[in-house]
Amino acid sequence: MNHLLDLASRKLWRLTGRPVDLHGTESWLAAPTSRTARVADGWLATEAARHGGRLEEDSATAGLLPSMAVLDGPGFDAACLRPEVRDFYEHTAAWQMEVWTGWSPVFWPAGELVSRLYGRRVEQLALPMRPLDVAHGMDSRLTLIRDGDGAQVAAAWVRTLRRGGRHVFSGCYSARLLPGADRPSVHVAFPLESGNVQVFLRPSVTAAGGLVLASPPGRFGQDGAYVVVRDRRDHAARVPLHETFHVYVDQAGVLRTDHELRLRRTWAVRLHYKLERAA
Repeated sequence: MNHLLDLASRKLWRLTGRPVDLHGTESWLAAPTSRTARVADGWLATEAARHGGRLEEDSATAGLLPSMAVLDGPGFDAACLRPEVRDFYEHTAAWQMEVWTGWSPVFWPAGELVSRLYGRRVEQLALPMRPLDVAHGMDSRLTLIRDGDGAQVAAAWVRTLRRGGRHVFSGCYSARLLPGADRPSVHVAFPLESGNVQVFLRPSVTAAGGLVLASPPGRFGQDGAYVVVRDRRDHAARVPLHETFHVYVDQAGVLRTDHELRLRRTWAVRLHYKLERAA
């Protein structure tokens, strides 16, 4: 039954998407996939091999990005960020997090269904459905993916529930320039069997030195969310899911993140993170 569900979902995305050449004109959509239905962290070695490099684990100073300056360009200057915000992205492994979640009553039934049928089973994109799901906290592990020259090309951020150890998210983070864009976006890919979900987030700096990452509505090839599947050949579809992250320092000096996920213009789920540097 599970195999049929996964196969049917790939057929659906093939019908609603468009053929893409991940080695040519749509190489900006090339991203890791999973060879098995259960994702967890099984894709890491394959992705390192794709870059002709290696994995670097257990680094206490590893960050999602080697430097926030890789996002610099017209309209964004990493030097204007608060030091705490910049430190989180450049030394993510040194930070701990607490998370709270709240679902819109309208979208909660659909979210619960997707979580039961897919998220918990494949251990990927398993959004917490209830506040108590994350009451005991969430652990994270950061693994750097380096190319043959030793440069960081991506970072794998794997998050698990502290109680039970179940995988919640397993993502590949990097900076990537979209076709025709004037500066890089934050690129996040969530591997799935024979495909992935990808989000391109456009960065901006607030007046208070906070960071906003947004995936707004737009055309194919612009910032936003995409599903890529391999079914005989590669197909990709832009989906009307939009995210906003606001990373900021509150009045008490605590680093926090407000995260909102919307379907078109209607909010579906909101998450709040409290971030603290490990002692």
